Amino acid sequence: MNAAPKSQPQMFTRRGFLLRAGFGSVSLAVVGKVGLLCPAAEGIALPIVIFSKAYQPLKLNFEQAAEFTAESGLDGVDPPVRPDGEIRPERVAEDLPAYVEALRKRGLRMPYLTTAITSTGSPQAEAVLRTAKKLGIERYRLGFIYRVNDASWEQQLREVRAQLTDLAALNKEIGIGAVLQNHSPAGRTYVGGDLDELAQIVDGFDAEQLGVAFDIAHAVNVHGPAWRQRFDKLKAHLKVVYVKDANRDKKFVPLGQGEVGATGYFKLLKQIGYQAPISLHIEYEGGPESQPETRPALLKAVKESLRVLRQWLAA
Repeated sequence: MNAAPKSQPQMFTRRGFLLRAGFGSVSLAVVGKVGLLCPAAEGIALPIVIFSKAYQPLKLNFEQAAEFTAESGLDGVDPPVRPDGEIRPERVAEDLPAYVEALRKRGLRMPYLTTAITSTGSPQAEAVLRTAKKLGIERYRLGFIYRVNDASWEQQLREVRAQLTDLAALNKEIGIGAVLQNHSPAGRTYVGGDLDELAQIVDGFDAEQLGVAFDIAHAVNVHGPAWRQRFDKLKAHLKVVYVKDANRDKKFVPLGQGEVGATGYFKLLKQIGYQAPISLHIEYEGGPESQPETRPALLKAVKESLRVLRQWLAA
């Protein structure tokens, strides 16, 4: 397998992010009305989208979801397209274009998807990817692959890389990229949750076909301060940044109440030139997702998360 290229993640600014989506001066004026390019936000370089699993308890339709996204000050969404997601894979041809159009009318965008796809044989895999490509979606997160207790890591590594080789070939044909997330154990152990294992999985793959979605909170939960040297092995494959926060007890908490802000991670992102959209994850015990009928609670949580995240990015 050829060595991965040394290219850095695709470069974006908030204004460039919107322009790249095909919006002219009229749309930029509309965007200004919903607060995305207001003076307070102008200096923030990175677009921020939300993993819109957080919307599901509210049972929003696509127009309502897009309106909520605009009201909160986000730049777009990273929706779950999977059996339990906002969009079910068998409905992708009808529902994904409708969701994208609802966002575009408000000057917003959908750069990523979160899927259950783990191989070319995953249900509706090709339909999801080809539909996403037509709509200008750049990357999708792979579904979870779990560690097998009765197989050695070496054996499972070979099997996982084999299935991802076929999937990477399909990605190249279609012109879309997959990303694999590092995820700490949550009842089951996820392949790639250990950053050393993740580096072994993606080694040699073209990062445009198989990259990494790096989740700093999960990395700290698994490795503590030792996440930093392991990150160096992965940065050539870094394509998407996921942000949530976790405390010393490895519990997810609102942004700013855990350990992530003190890791130096966001300065590191500046050093390596990361400027792709960030995917914000609103996931913590007692959070707004546990209050399914309170839209104001989610709106408040998103706005506060954005405030903290933009402080981290500006530091």
